[in-house]
Amino acid sequence: MNRRFFLSGAAMAFLASCASKFQAYDGPEVTRVVVNKGERRMYLLHHDTVLKVYKIDLGFAPNGHKQVKGDGRTPEGSYLIDRRNPNSNFHLSIGISYPNEVDVARAASFGMEPGGDIFIHGGPRKQDRNGPDWTYGCISVSDREMEEIYAMVRDGTQIDIFP
Repeated sequence: MNRRFFLSGAAMAFLASCASKFQAYDGPEVTRVVVNKGERRMYLLHHDTVLKVYKIDLGFAPNGHKQVKGDGRTPEGSYLIDRRNPNSNFHLSIGISYPNEVDVARAASFGMEPGGDIFIHGGPRKQDRNGPDWTYGCISVSDREMEEIYAMVRDGTQIDIFP
């Protein structure tokens, strides 16, 4: 009886640990994230070594640098990962430091706001799915991939987003 109880408890603990969206990572430090919008790929690097590659979705207007709030573009340039959202509407998310001073000035020259809340996040909810490049300027991966990225990428990591 005690053995069955022990095995049952161990199985339940194992399944509970599998259900968590928070993973542990003890590999090489991710020193830089590179996004190539044209290739629809994101690379996690340790210096010059590629650790992981992900297929990505972008903003619904994927060509060009984000200019103003609501334009549907994903920013281009150098930013930092600056925050984490464990309670994201899109599973998990990590924030990108857009807008910077240049982005703010550019939008102001149009008499507009630059927008913000640009994240790398999990996949769409069923009601959000409109095909590839469905976000409002964010970078999207699958939920499972986002769990991995959330564990690997630390706040303060540089992210370079190329056309």
